[in-house]
Amino acid sequence: MKNILIQYAKRFTDLSDAELERIVEEIPMAAFKKGTILLRQGEIPDKCYFVLQGCVRQYASDENGKESTFQFFTEEQGVTIFNQHAGDKASKYSLGCVEDCVLVVGDLSKQQAMYDMHFGLEKMILKMIEENLGEARDEFAAFIAATPEERYKSLLKNRPDLINRVPQYQLASYLGITPESLSRIKRRFE
Repeated sequence: MKNILIQYAKRFTDLSDAELERIVEEIPMAAFKKGTILLRQGEIPDKCYFVLQGCVRQYASDENGKESTFQFFTEEQGVTIFNQHAGDKASKYSLGCVEDCVLVVGDLSKQQAMYDMHFGLEKMILKMIEENLGEARDEFAAFIAATPEERYKSLLKNRPDLINRVPQYQLASYLGITPESLSRIKRRFE
């Protein structure tokens, strides 16, 4: 599993293999069972994650308990709730494991100490975040401009693994449609 992280990190840094191995040795990894809640809406986030194996869902519940899915994170994706701009720092989202997961678990309170200890780590993380934010912005713009059928086509093209990995009601919520509409759209593509 650590090798996956090293190979991913190489895309964003010119640190040597030995330096990356030292960093990875200090990073905790943990296994989480399907259904584990990593962060509850309203809690203050103190961890960040990187998916080595499995699928994590970002979602929120309204005052009536209706859940809306905003993102799925799968292998080689970082999972962080950025909310330092918020007055109370409380998360507007929950994070839950859709499958059994193996995750890198970063402690946000120790982030600066890691940067100080490993020269080049902060620059590498910044490049990773920039890529993730750019992709998220592009996905959001495409989502807003697309019809439900176009959203499903995009999902088939860009993230086809989600079709069989996540419950259909969560997938429908992610696409901004009802489960019944998703069923109708899927039938058109069979």
